[in-house]
Amino acid sequence: MSIDLVSRISGQFHESADLKLKSLDSLSAPIAAAVELMVGCLMGSGKILACGNGGSAADCQHFAAEMLNRFEMERPGLAAMALTTDTSTLTSIANDYAFEQVFAKQVRALGQPQDVLLAISTSGNSPNVVAAIVAAHEREMRVVALTGGSGGRVAGLLGAGDVQVCVPAQRTARIQEVHLLTLHCLCDGIDCLLLGVEE
Repeated sequence: MSIDLVSRISGQFHESADLKLKSLDSLSAPIAAAVELMVGCLMGSGKILACGNGGSAADCQHFAAEMLNRFEMERPGLAAMALTTDTSTLTSIANDYAFEQVFAKQVRALGQPQDVLLAISTSGNSPNVVAAIVAAHEREMRVVALTGGSGGRVAGLLGAGDVQVCVPAQRTARIQEVHLLTLHCLCDGIDCLLLGVEE
């Protein structure tokens, strides 16, 4: 059986591009609200803590790097931290308690009321991300949640001060691709509000 890889690749590109354009109207306002929430956090001497699993863990690290180093404009580093990178912390919590607690225990130890939790789950049902949101609310933090589909369990946990960016799709790969674009929009929006727009 021969596979037409070029046609298959073309289909992937079209599906990704179509979803991004289809999502524009529904996601632009919550992304803008998330930018404003994060800028308020950073200007109030807060920090952004990010959590997620697998590809979403990589997205957390990507976002934290863009904040701590820079995105496209030269600026001082901004306070952000991925809760996905410290293997000693992750494995000790998973071993001594449960994998469900790997982010929540970090949020309870590090989170302050002026901070924001960036919680990424393509399904909205990741137990450790759900637990992290519960912990963030206990610490009086606000939450920006990146989800997909129906928003899963995460959608039911968010309060009036939180923001959900829920991608209207079911395929994990497509949701992750929109999440990455969303993260770049967050970085760009934060820079523009803090530094002004560069042409």
